[in-house]
Formats: sequence, structure tokens, C-alpha cells
Amino acid sequence: MNLSDSVSTVRGVGKKIEEKLHGLHIETVGDLLFFFPREYQDWIHPVRMDELSIGENQMVYGKIVDIKEFFPRPGLSLLTVVVSDGMGAVNLIFFNQKWKKNEFFTGMHIAAYGKVEYTYGKWQMNGPETETVSPDHLKDVQGWRPLYPLTEGIRMGQMRKLIQNALEQMGDIKENIPAPVVSQWKLMDRNEAVRNMHQPQSEEMQKQARYRLAFEELFFLQAGVLTLRRRRESGKAGIKCAPSGELVNGVIRRLPFIMTEGQKQAFLDIESDMEGLRPMQRLIQGDVGSGKTAVAALALAKIVENGYQGALMVPTEVLAEQHQKTLQNLFSGLHISSALLTGRTKNSEREHILEQLRQGRIQVLIGTHALLEENVVFRTLGLVITDEQHRFGVRQRMALETKGQFPHVLVMTATPIPRTMALSVYGDLDVSMIRNLPAGRKPVQTYAVRKDMLPRVYRFMKKEMDQSHQIYVVCPLVEKSEKQDLQAAVTEYEYLRTSVFPGYSCGLVHGRMKGQEKAEVMEKFRLGKIQLLVATSVIEVGINVPKATVMFVHGADRFGLSQLHQLRGRVGRGSSQSYCILYTDSKNESALLRMSLMTQIHDGFLLAEKDLMLRGSGEFFGYHQHGLPDLKVADIIRDLPILEQARKAASLCLKKGYDFTDELHRRFGRTFFEILYH
Repeated sequence: MNLSDSVSTVRGVGKKIEEKLHGLHIETVGDLLFFFPREYQDWIHPVRMDELSIGENQMVYGKIVDIKEFFPRPGLSLLTVVVSDGMGAVNLIFFNQKWKKNEFFTGMHIAAYGKVEYTYGKWQMNGPETETVSPDHLKDVQGWRPLYPLTEGIRMGQMRKLIQNALEQMGDIKENIPAPVVSQWKLMDRNEAVRNMHQPQSEEMQKQARYRLAFEELFFLQAGVLTLRRRRESGKAGIKCAPSGELVNGVIRRLPFIMTEGQKQAFLDIESDMEGLRPMQRLIQGDVGSGKTAVAALALAKIVENGYQGALMVPTEVLAEQHQKTLQNLFSGLHISSALLTGRTKNSEREHILEQLRQGRIQVLIGTHALLEENVVFRTLGLVITDEQHRFGVRQRMALETKGQFPHVLVMTATPIPRTMALSVYGDLDVSMIRNLPAGRKPVQTYAVRKDMLPRVYRFMKKEMDQSHQIYVVCPLVEKSEKQDLQAAVTEYEYLRTSVFPGYSCGLVHGRMKGQEKAEVMEKFRLGKIQLLVATSVIEVGINVPKATVMFVHGADRFGLSQLHQLRGRVGRGSSQSYCILYTDSKNESALLRMSLMTQIHDGFLLAEKDLMLRGSGEFFGYHQHGLPDLKVADIIRDLPILEQARKAASLCLKKGYDFTDELHRRFGRTFFEILYH
């Protein structure tokens, strides 16, 4: 059996199970074997029943002394199995599982694992896992038991059995890290590591296995980004631009503000890169509202005055339209032709744009994912800019780059990324930061409120609208319950429009609206024709409205710190004092801590660090959207020491001439090589 074989070759995987496994992104034997537990149950150490700990998951072992069945109400059965070890007793509670009554009898010895509770003077476990086992064979059930993230239709015992079958059918899993690295960093053998992740021989062996597999993931991640960097530094000629001239200076004169020191330094970095011999590969990190668009405009002007075309790709049509208007204003009178291409562009207009682009008559093309389509052909693409990079993947960035001959690349993000994250996700890019906001911007005052404060908040919102200011009301949207969330947003909109603000103009945008309809509502809000906008999504509000002074966030506990900071950045873009009001009735400690941090901290970079500490890197920064290989074991932030070791090891191996082509191809996919050997 090979790792690349279909998962259907594993004993016990029929058609139905195979479909369920596909829902967990398990297509091959390798996918199954590298589908690791999220945690483990300690079935090694039975806890004496007079030494149990409330709230802990623990294992007990004893003899059944009583079995009782109750029917508290129609449709509810309650089976209580009382187990004693001579030191104490525990009630095992099973709800609506009548058949279990036939599995137990008084005098039977049983091991049970579950969360320990103490209710009405008695120890109990609700719905524990159980094993019938005599004292002579207790060792047969002792060990570390894996817990896997499951999908509907697959039980925990079933998943354990399938993985056990795969391990039995599989021969030795081949080593993929060079032997000197395995030796120098004292790594467990790959085959042994995989087996100890699923069936640990001891806690120490599991830790060694995890270290090995985390190192492996980070090693190849770093080998990938370092290979890209080597490709850039291999002497392949890029577009060497001349020093900035009239077009760049013309854009600077048209800026409606004086550039901040951060903006100036970022553009100096860009100028230095673009005037060098190698293609620029730079990441601009700028807090919300720090003026990254102005820097992008200068870079585009610079490439145009050197006779090349520029492309600016953004994640949404609303944002693309906003950028197009901003750039048109800055480019007016400078003879820089620009065009907008999105999924909504009419066919006749699209054909005209594509023809003009091929001929080089359109010098700057702004758009969404539409720019990636095959029929979008540039005559001389010299600069690729992606905005809100956290919305795009590495593969998408690469796909746009392949439309030119080693174009300069500028990546921008308003999601503050700590250095550790930037190192891993953007290891092939140089990093510039814009930390200070343009002059005249006032910090957004932030408050966390509960239900009893809503009448006061609504009075304040009316006062703001009476002063010709505008308001965002954002409702959280979670994919799994989109219908309910959409209904909640519609209900909230109707309530505010009819009961709270009947004399004011209100609008609603949500993900299910057609693009044209959505754009019309957003445009009305931008023009001030709508005073209060209810939105179900962060994406929909990525527009610059200087008169918007209040951001009211419903269910603020359902957002992370960085998301809340992004939302807060949608107000405070004019000269008036702005406010962010976070509404939640959650009593969850983590949620309350996030609310407290938001009211105290306005620095997006500091908040990003806090967010990572609170939530870990996986939630903060989804790897799927980056096109990076899945990190099944490693956590970029918590495993920073391993990341640094893996980067050092990968760098040494590449210098010694090791070829990781097959492994990188498997992990990164074809696009990695399209850009690598382009």
C-alpha cells in the first residue's frame, strides 16, 4: 500500500464511508494517516473514586453495584449505572440509550472515561466511554486513546478502527527529511512518529512524534519559500526602473494629504527595489487607514513611466470600484489610462478592455479575481499588486505574476501580521510597515456595551445622524448557519428601520444580494443617501466613507480581535470624532477579555499579537486561503522555536544542493513550479 493510494483501499472503507471521509478532505491513504488526533484520553491511570477532580476528564475502574432506569418525562429515558472501587462510587449517566441496559449487569467490572461532575452529593459522568474488562485484563485497555475531529456519519470508534487498519496495511512510511537533518536535530523516524501520533506508547513518545512532524511541516514550508527567494536572487533580470520622474511627482502633488513618514519610507523601499536588478517582492503591512493605497498609486505611476503596465487585484467588487475611483482622481491629467475589470463587467465592455490591454493602451488594470482569467493578457506587465492579501492565496498571487516576465510584486495587507507570521507565510517577501496614521485622524473611541445600555446607544446614534454623520451596524455571519444569520440581520434591519429610527434612511447589504443590487446600496451609503447601513459581512463594508462616525457591532463576541479592529477602521476616516460600539451579552471570559482589549488598545499590530496569544495561528490566519500546505501538526506561533530550527535546516540543505522538487510539488501544487521555472 502507498500513501497516494485511494482511501477506499483501506479495510472497512466502503462507498458511504469514503464519501464521509471526503468531507474531511481525506482522499488518500496518506490523508487518513496524516489525519491526526486533536487530543488524547488518558486510559493509563485509573483515578481512585475518593480522589476525583470536578471538571476533569478522568478514567475510573470498578464493579457495577446498581443499575437504575428512569423516565422523567415522555421521550426521555435516563439510565444510571453505579460503579464502585471500594473507595467511593460514580454514577454513569446515559440519556436516551435504552439498549445500553442490556450491556451491563451487577457485579461486572468496567472501565469508564468522561468528565467528572459532582451533583446532589454524588460523583457522576454523563455519557462516558466504557469498556467491560476483568481485573486480570485491565492492561489490555490501558493506553493513550486518540480523539479525532469528526463529521456526521463517522463515529469515534469507527475512525480509530479505520486508522488502525491503515497502519496495519501500510508498510514503513518512507523518510522524507535528509538523514543529516534527522540526526542533527534528533528527530524521531517518520514511520515511528506517525504511528506514535495515533497510538502513543507513552506521553513522552507522543511529544517526540509531534515535534518530529511539526518540524517536517515547517521544514518543507521554509524550503518552499526559500526556494522562491533563491529563484528571485538567482540573477534572472527583472525590470530595472529609472529614478522616479514626472508621473510619480504628479501623483504626489495630487495627494489630498501630506505623506506620513511611514508612507515615505515604504515608497523609498519600493523605489529601491524597482530600480534594482532583481524583481521586487515586497509586503507592505499597514494598519487600517494608514494610506497604503497612496503608496500603491505611486508604484503604479512609476511602472507606467518606465513603459510597462500595472495590475491591482483586490478581493471584492466594492473595493475594486473604490480603488478605481481613487486612482482615476490621482491619475487625472497625467495621461495614465486605467480600467476596471470585475465579474460584473458587461461582455461588450470586457472585450474592449481586453483588446486595449493586449495592445498596451490600458496601462493600469484594477480588478478582482477576474484578472486571473486566461483571456486577460497584458502586453508588458511590469508590476503586480494584491491588496488585502489575507483574502488571496499564494497560488493566486503566483498566477497573476505569470502574466508578465518577472514583474515587480507588491503585496499589501491591513491585517497586521506579527513578524513570526510574516516570516512563515511571506518568507519569500521583504517586509515594510506603515505604522502611523495620516495627520488629522483621531483615534476611534471604543466602548463595550450590554443590552441595558442599548436605549442610550440608540439616542447617541440619532444625535450623530442629526449632525449628518452615518452609521454602520454589522451583524456576524457564520457559514454553517448562514440562513439563520441572514434572517437575524433582516430582522435587525426591520426593527431599526421601523421601531428605532423611523425618521432616518436605512439600508441593508448581505451576501445573498445580487452584485448590482449590493453595489447600488453601497453607493447610496457612500453618497450619504443612506444614513444607517446594516451589513452581514465584514467584506461588504470595505469602503471609504469619511462621514461614517459610528461602527456598531452586534454579537461582537463572535469576532476575533483583528476582525474587530478591521471593522473599527471603517470609521474615523474623516476629521470628526468616531466611535466603535461593541455589543455582546456573552459572559464567556475570553470574549470579555477581547472586548476589554479593544477598548484599551488602538494599535493593530499589538492587537494582532494579543489575538494570536488568545486564539493561536490557525484561527487567526487560515492556511487554506493562502494556498499553503495544511499545517496539521505545527502551530506557527507556539512552535516558533521549531520554525527557526526548520528554517535553518532547510537553508543548509538547499545550499548543499538537496532537491526537494517532488515533495514541494506534492505540498504546494503545480502553480509553485509555474512561477519557479517561469
